[in-house]
Amino acid sequence: MAVLNYLRTALIHHKHTLMMEVLKGHGLRYASLLHQEAYIGGKWVSAASGKLFPVTNPANSKVIASVPDMEVTDTEAAINSAYEAFQTWQTTTARGEVAQSPASSKELFFLRQPIGVASMITPWNFPNAMITRKAGAALAAGCTCVIKPAEDTPLSALAAVDLAEKAGFPPGVINVVTTSRANTPAVGKLMCTSPKVAGISFTGSTAIGRVLYEQCASGIKRIGLELGGNAPFIVFSSADVKSAVEGLMVAKFRNSGQACISANRILVQEEIYDKFSEALEEAVRKRLTVGDGFNKEVNIGPLININQLKRVERIVNESVAAGAGVVLGGKCHDMGDLFFQPTILCNVTEDMACFQEEIFGPVIALKKFKCEEEAVNIANASKFGLACYFYSQDVSQVWRVARRLESGMIGINEGLISTAEGAFGGVKQSGIGREGSRHGIDDYTYLKYICLGGIN
Repeated sequence: MAVLNYLRTALIHHKHTLMMEVLKGHGLRYASLLHQEAYIGGKWVSAASGKLFPVTNPANSKVIASVPDMEVTDTEAAINSAYEAFQTWQTTTARGEVAQSPASSKELFFLRQPIGVASMITPWNFPNAMITRKAGAALAAGCTCVIKPAEDTPLSALAAVDLAEKAGFPPGVINVVTTSRANTPAVGKLMCTSPKVAGISFTGSTAIGRVLYEQCASGIKRIGLELGGNAPFIVFSSADVKSAVEGLMVAKFRNSGQACISANRILVQEEIYDKFSEALEEAVRKRLTVGDGFNKEVNIGPLININQLKRVERIVNESVAAGAGVVLGGKCHDMGDLFFQPTILCNVTEDMACFQEEIFGPVIALKKFKCEEEAVNIANASKFGLACYFYSQDVSQVWRVARRLESGMIGINEGLISTAEGAFGGVKQSGIGREGSRHGIDDYTYLKYICLGGIN
């Protein structure tokens, strides 16, 4: 665990160093952790084809690096490397357990043992956290890893493996395969179906999760899925309005709304609706600064790519056409090609696109509700169940609502629920399994039951 702690500390320390780029003349000066090769078998390597794909800064569309565009052949090499390394790495200690025997002539033991090679497909929105949360648990269990980061953010994965190498991880224990969007389906399929892969962990859309789930079925692979969400954010009349506004600002606008646990459906009890909406509008107007994240005063950056921008724009336009009112924003921002204005929509109904779909952008959709029963029913009327938030100062209501909400995670009077100690994951179509906490290791181990008899 010491090397894992070193890795986490080093990532935090070097976070800003990694992301810093300084334009000098006609070139770029890169931080020392920025790599433009993939990592397989303890070596920095190019794609077998020699092909590259560009990595761009979404704030200005400038190319900041080019990395190997790897294919199935490269991925097979990474899996083989991880499989070979597992033969020795699997001896990493995992905790055992002793159970009470029903007879004095027997002793019962449960051993946790690593499942084997773990494939990991990670998203672009929190690349450092997604990789370390998965790999940390797998490595601690004694598994080896093949990581495929999102094509939009491969540099974080390469920086992490640089730190892992410095921390002393043996060759082959951690491997990173970078690939473009075009090659991702074939690479992802191999990561699910290879007989040398024991399990897969994926964070991303529910649609892709279904595909991976199906591909893993033929080999009965262990699978962990952290998929889409459509988080309700409920403000009851007993809530502290100021605290609720603060919580929503965090739960909605963190990473420009591009978070799976971002507040999506904002439900406000009618007695305090006007007070809450006025305070919210003031906060959005005064406190959000749109721009390039390299500028210190900026707290709302661009969306990740053009597809995501068009998605947010479509959802807003469809909702407005269906009768939603625009309190603030509602359009693309003139800051750049991938920026969208911080937006507040009112008079929203449950059948509108902004309530039915995960927005993944800086858009607040407000709806009034009359009573607790109505709010809970609306919150649960979704195929997703990743995160929920609600604000109330009524202790009885807190317990009633927390029990009834169909969600894997609930923030009560709190808009920031992610933490390494928390069990992260959802129910319904939001996924399978948990990451973080002591339960995060479960996906990467199996229990071996040993019955020792003949004891006199």
